[in-house]
Amino acid sequence: MDISTICLHGCDKRYDTTGAVAVPIFASATFAHPGVGQSTGFDYSRSQNPTTEHLEHTIAAVEGGAYAVAFSSGMAAISALMELFSPGDHIIASYDLYGGTYRLFFHISQKNGYKVSYADTLQDIEREITPSTKAVLVETPTNPMMRVTDIAAVAQITQKWNLLLIVDNTFLTPYFQRPLSLGADIVMHSGTKYLGGHNDTLSGILVVKDIALNERLRFISKTTGACPSPFDSFLIVRGIKTLAIRMERSQETAMTIARWLTGQNAVKAVYYIGLPEHPGHEISLRQASGFGGMISFSVQDEQTAKKILESVKIIKYAESLGGVESLITYPMLQTHADLPESERFARGIDACLLRLSVGLEAADDLIADLKQAIKDRV
Repeated sequence: MDISTICLHGCDKRYDTTGAVAVPIFASATFAHPGVGQSTGFDYSRSQNPTTEHLEHTIAAVEGGAYAVAFSSGMAAISALMELFSPGDHIIASYDLYGGTYRLFFHISQKNGYKVSYADTLQDIEREITPSTKAVLVETPTNPMMRVTDIAAVAQITQKWNLLLIVDNTFLTPYFQRPLSLGADIVMHSGTKYLGGHNDTLSGILVVKDIALNERLRFISKTTGACPSPFDSFLIVRGIKTLAIRMERSQETAMTIARWLTGQNAVKAVYYIGLPEHPGHEISLRQASGFGGMISFSVQDEQTAKKILESVKIIKYAESLGGVESLITYPMLQTHADLPESERFARGIDACLLRLSVGLEAADDLIADLKQAIKDRV
């Protein structure tokens, strides 16, 4: 079955006998037992809720996994994921990484006794492996520098050393990239972004193939309690229905804008994996079916960057990404503000870098908006 059809129809609603086309919102914290020692399959919404179960079955099917566990936010999902490990365990992560994940690792995980190191190449990953290494966490494309990692090549390394391979698939979504088919063990999403797609709710998802891993994650979820509300689960299910068409439109517009940006004198560099000159373009062609709607670009100076942020009219200067509205973000002060300055600069996250999440507006309107913002300040 085509992935766009799976996005639309999700999974069978085994608990619904009404014939409702949209998944019902089961706004119940608890469920009655038919008898002592008996259960309908639903006992307490922290453990499972019918609306949330529908979301989990749907994203598992879309991602090509067997199981999924939903959380109240992307960071809640990553925090739960870290509970798989014990003090003294070592995790290798992408060198370029979402600032919130870095903040979790630096301020929480290390305090709890986990060791985290960062790698930029396959050689770096192998070099960082120690007897205490338990997992490799890859973000591809990375946030915000759009670096691309060869997932299958990393999987060969993790399988050789019996390590978990975790892939953050937020930017490309399962519509364009399916890491489990390339050897990943766990796929994670900030469902807040493209899966929800409307900038109106928070969500996180972990997807796996292995039943034992699923049971461990579900136990952690039930125990720590960061479950989504039934209404939030409904919103993410609704968003997934239009994922295919939104990703196609966003990608088409992003390619047009990226090409336009490359011709602007005020723009020093454009980071979009769909451009043939991007260093990760060939890998993307092998492991993904599309390039997505995320663009980062550097302008000539800090003043130009700030004036663009203050001058855009259609595009909103705001954090987050993946929604129908285009958003422009200043990573230095927003998503990666908690990185030490030296770490930010080493990764290329300086005062000249902007990140653009391309929404569903007309390409000509977005270009006109960027053009007037750049023209007035150059």
